[in-house]
Amino acid sequence: MTRLAQTAGLNDIQREILATVRDFVDKEIIPVATQLEHRDEYPTEIVEGLKELGLFGLMIPEEYGGLGESLLTYALCVEEIARGWMSVSGIINTHFIVAYMLKQHGTQEQKDTFLPRMALGEVRGAFSMSEPALGSDVSAISSKGVKEGDEYVLNGQKMWLTNGGTSTLVAVLARSDEGHPEGTAPHKSMTTFLVEKEPGFGEVRPGLTIPGKIDKMGYKGVDTTELIMDDLRIPANRVLGGTTGRGFYQMMDGVEVGRVNVAARGCGVAQRAFELGVSYAQQRHTFGKPIAQHQAIQFKLAEMATKVEAAHAMMVNAARKKDSGERNDLEAGMAKYLASEYCKEVVEDAFRIHGGYGFSKEYEIERLYREAPMLLIGEGTAEIQKMIIGRRLLEEYRFQG
Repeated sequence: MTRLAQTAGLNDIQREILATVRDFVDKEIIPVATQLEHRDEYPTEIVEGLKELGLFGLMIPEEYGGLGESLLTYALCVEEIARGWMSVSGIINTHFIVAYMLKQHGTQEQKDTFLPRMALGEVRGAFSMSEPALGSDVSAISSKGVKEGDEYVLNGQKMWLTNGGTSTLVAVLARSDEGHPEGTAPHKSMTTFLVEKEPGFGEVRPGLTIPGKIDKMGYKGVDTTELIMDDLRIPANRVLGGTTGRGFYQMMDGVEVGRVNVAARGCGVAQRAFELGVSYAQQRHTFGKPIAQHQAIQFKLAEMATKVEAAHAMMVNAARKKDSGERNDLEAGMAKYLASEYCKEVVEDAFRIHGGYGFSKEYEIERLYREAPMLLIGEGTAEIQKMIIGRRLLEEYRFQG
């Protein structure tokens, strides 16, 4: 274990889980991550290993075959996995969000149908809010579900689905005007639909097409896709929770824990960048001594380590707040904002420490340098987080005049 990013107050089971995950990362992910990333290859063997470890069911209750662990345990595992390769943590993140939404908001039939198979990794989840024309403006969603008898007919185009191709269950946010007359606030006329599909690309079920992988600067290996619905018919019992009009709140609850996950990913990537930077600084010699002995490099290492520690502390606080049952959108927004920004800065400093070699694909830091920017955008940009933080602060510190 390293000196940085330690977490106080963990029990024996949590420490054992984290030790197992770290060992898996060191032996099974880090040695192959860069090679797989350069080929943009899905990490099938790694995913199978995570299934064997039970990580796909880490937070699913024991009654459904999961481990019943806390958000904190999950976030710390994500931190370790992202330290090895951030794309792998993305594969389990969207799965986890859908499982969480089912656990919190699903009908008993929906829980019984999906959660046991999700715990085993047999059903793999993805969730879909964004569309090509709206970005962070969720209220502008145009995809729509119209009820016809015992079915809903869905039409629309969604964007930026992580696990879009490999998933078999997608939670899709769309408008549903049934029972919500014209003029209803947009967030009150949205519904989450549980869409089952076959893995793969092309037409994966009648009315549903996954066109193919989006070619990205980084965050490779994991499949990021569009989703096109053209008169897609799904049973009415696949409305999450059984009632329309609650989709926005359900999705925001899922995104809230997703933001803790993204913060954890930022912590993991930053920690790995620090490890690479501090190691290289002790091997590289200039002017007759290791560059780590130059004050300028020591200043960088000091700043990097402090940022790793600060981001980790905020991530842990946000996870513990959610685990306590309290509202944590302020803490999650702060943790996601700080961890993603600090991750970018720590990675860049490690890149600078590597000098010209940091620009070479032979060195791991080159991969991290391309991966870190995704964290600035995923689960809401820095600007969105600042809006959330600012509004919550004004609620807490309302002027009494």
